[in-house]
Amino acid sequence: MDLYQGWFTLKDGVGDVEFADHFAAYMTRLQDEGAITGWRLLRRKLGLGPDFLPEFQFYVETDGLAQLDEAFRVVSSRAGEWEPLHHCVNSRVDQVFFALYRDFPDPHRERGAELF
Repeated sequence: MDLYQGWFTLKDGVGDVEFADHFAAYMTRLQDEGAITGWRLLRRKLGLGPDFLPEFQFYVETDGLAQLDEAFRVVSSRAGEWEPLHHCVNSRVDQVFFALYRDFPDPHRERGAELF
């Protein structure tokens, strides 16, 4: 399982629940199409967290880099039904940065032969 993760703030004037609805519509559509395995949208609770992390974060779960690449291919077409869904999310966020993580240890990992 690979996790594509992002942290972000909302642009001034963007409603939090309105954004969550748009994000859910976008991610649910990707999941229904099989482009992703799952997703979560999270918000900092009680103001707890380091100052350098924005208030919101999300996770997109994929079965591997091939599925993530396919999701990017679909969305980057910037055509058809995907563009309005993408725009309703992308146009409302600010200060966004991303990371890519994987389950560890890898399921195919062999133990005992490591040289470092």
